[in-house]
Amino acid sequence: MSDELLKLRNEIDRLDEEILARLSERARCAQRVGEVKKGNAPFYRPEREAQVLRRLAELNPGPLPADAVKSVFREIMSVCLGLEHPQRVAYLGPAGTFSESASRKQFGSAPNFMAMATIEDVFRAVEAGNADYGVVPVENSTEGAVSITLDLLLASPVKVCGEVNLRIHQQLMSRADGIGAAKRIYSHAQSLAQCHEWLNRNLPHLPRIPVASNAEAARLAGEDPESCAIAGEAAAQLYGLNILAPNIEDDPNNTTRFLVIADHDAGASGRDRTSLVFSAPNRPGAIHTLLEPLAQHGVDMTKLQSRPAQSGLWEYVFYADIQGHQSDPAVAAALKALSERAAFLKVLGSYPVAAI
Repeated sequence: MSDELLKLRNEIDRLDEEILARLSERARCAQRVGEVKKGNAPFYRPEREAQVLRRLAELNPGPLPADAVKSVFREIMSVCLGLEHPQRVAYLGPAGTFSESASRKQFGSAPNFMAMATIEDVFRAVEAGNADYGVVPVENSTEGAVSITLDLLLASPVKVCGEVNLRIHQQLMSRADGIGAAKRIYSHAQSLAQCHEWLNRNLPHLPRIPVASNAEAARLAGEDPESCAIAGEAAAQLYGLNILAPNIEDDPNNTTRFLVIADHDAGASGRDRTSLVFSAPNRPGAIHTLLEPLAQHGVDMTKLQSRPAQSGLWEYVFYADIQGHQSDPAVAAALKALSERAAFLKVLGSYPVAAI
């Protein structure tokens, strides 16, 4: 071993010891925070985490990319938060789904992750206090909104306190080493739709069988060497499958947005979004009248979507996302004016804007 290499390794060892000492100091500080907060939940503050990660990304001198810095510090915060108060996070299971990947992206690896059978079960777990947080898909850039999530947000008392954007890469996987023996493909209906053109070009003769989740598809493929599954890389690792064709989604920018739900929303972080749902009185120009306060107060609306209301045939509610926190003066004024004009208004929550 050269003297130069030995010198560099000794320097790395010294830095590792210094990092460990600082991490231990941070962990002790987190424990003290937990003692101060005792009995004053919530322990997890999405706005504080967002502010910390943005600040560190801005201070980052390199050579690590900003995303790597955020990943490292999110994991540090996850473990330290676990010292304050262990978190329980419900997600749409089983293990190996994109919902689990989104949950881990948002919360790190420290929480107790709870796989739920349905999106309804995620909401129920949070409502009943059996989970501190839930992570649910709300829309996909290719396939659009997840209707059941929108309906449950309207009906449930939970709040939206965060969002996660997860780039979706679909993998064709099997126990076999090649696709020659494949006789069927399992996947969730949305994933089959997201890979529709690739499948038409490459495997048009194989029947496509929709199942409850991508993880379930991977499990079925793991039991039968004549079956393939379309799922994420995590499912392939979990069920010991070979990836036969990587990244087969038709849209290379395919992204799913997830919402984090809890019994509270988030404070202002400085870069926030507010979600709301409202209904319009049944008269000409009603929607224009409702949206007018947003324009008057300079509030940017980034999404508007209608859903059939449960109250009657041909009646609709409208879901909207606006920039800013509901405590911001302009947003608060716009929401006040909107509430005076709308037949119904529910603010679903304000929360930090997720990175793409």
